[in-house]
Amino acid sequence: MRDNRMSLGERLKDLLFPRHCPVCDDILPFGDNLVCDGCAAKIQYVKPPTCRKCGKQLHDDGQVYCGDCVRRRHVFDYGIALYDYQSMRKSIYRFKYRHRGEYAQFYARDVYKHFKREIRAMEADALIPVPLYRTRQDKRGYNQAELVARELSKLSGIPTRADLVKRTKKTLPQKQLNAISRQNNLKKAFNIGSDVVKLNKTILIDDIYTTGSTLDAVASELKRHGVEKIYFITLCIGEGI
Repeated sequence: MRDNRMSLGERLKDLLFPRHCPVCDDILPFGDNLVCDGCAAKIQYVKPPTCRKCGKQLHDDGQVYCGDCVRRRHVFDYGIALYDYQSMRKSIYRFKYRHRGEYAQFYARDVYKHFKREIRAMEADALIPVPLYRTRQDKRGYNQAELVARELSKLSGIPTRADLVKRTKKTLPQKQLNAISRQNNLKKAFNIGSDVVKLNKTILIDDIYTTGSTLDAVASELKRHGVEKIYFITLCIGEGI
């Protein structure tokens, strides 16, 4: 793992372009802090018990899987999520649509702080950010999942492979659709742009988990090309039932 402290280049950038707190969006004082002290306490993390498949927080210690994962068979092997969606939904919205790409460093550090052991246990060969369609990425200026993946790569030492999976279909926003429509919306939406034969285990990186349809669609393509194990890490997730 590399040093978490800011490099000289990052400090100079921080002076010229002050960072914003990922929770309240106020400008942060110069230094290593990536979140306001008061705001850090407001973040709600996913806590045990959690679904062993998708990582949603459960309310019954006796549960193993959430209701959704009981009803449907996922392609991915299992995944973990860091934040309760309602706690960080405004932050994620700014990250995606209000040019707050700088939040990625905070998110990645927080992921690694809480999931270092789980990430090591996955023994992944690569971090693969869920891709955006090219026009959507051009409009946004970046792929938010890729920003997080690259920051997490610095901490974990696992290489980011943003070149492997391509989004070839401009799909409708998943949040507008029900579960069945989401699956249909993603048919033939992804393909493999590079040789993945040498990859045995991978971690998909995305911002929000809802039904898992997007992750399943990407995992399906990767497994079709020989990847054996596919895990995922998302920033936010809702509660399970």
